[in-house]
Amino acid sequence: MPVRVILADDHPMYRFGLTAAIATAPEIELIGEAASGAELIELVDRDPPDVVITDLAMPGTDGTTATGAITARHAQVKVLVLTMHEDDEALFGAMRAGARGYLLKGADSADIVRAVLTVARGDVVYGTGVAQRIVDFFTGAHKDYATVVFPELTGREREILELVATGHRNHEIARRLTLSEKTIRNNVAAILFKLHVSDRAAAVAKARDAGLGNR
Repeated sequence: MPVRVILADDHPMYRFGLTAAIATAPEIELIGEAASGAELIELVDRDPPDVVITDLAMPGTDGTTATGAITARHAQVKVLVLTMHEDDEALFGAMRAGARGYLLKGADSADIVRAVLTVARGDVVYGTGVAQRIVDFFTGAHKDYATVVFPELTGREREILELVATGHRNHEIARRLTLSEKTIRNNVAAILFKLHVSDRAAAVAKARDAGLGNR
């Protein structure tokens, strides 16, 4: 049976080109297309495919958030990221969300087809240059500890999390970073969501377990 695939990208012309590339592979059947993360989640919930191919930058619910929701609800669905974003934050955020593969746009159709079939088998696949970034992280070539531990957070969120973990309250963090207290509250809410914790105390515990705030 062919590998059933749902594709998500907010650029219609890119989806059209990728659909044409997939159509050349008899081992793959495209069963749906989405233009946003929310639409992707809805399609997968309705009819789970074998593989999802998704971009990261999409309006509303982004690809990383959608990946996390999909892998949490449908463990059998494998996610392959296909994106222009090659920074460490995007890469490791997608991996932590459960992505099984990460390719950069510009990969040729044969590479994309091979990647789909690879993740469908339960293996992982990374494009040229991406694998080296992963090696750099785990061999110590990258020295930003907080980024390694919590790659799903932005630089500002990591900074705020470390201050929260050291016992600073919102008004103290706002004064220290020259930001409004509302901005700090919004960032703390985003941190709780991304770390999958329900309250500030749980975020502090998770941060300290990872070595932040007590080093």
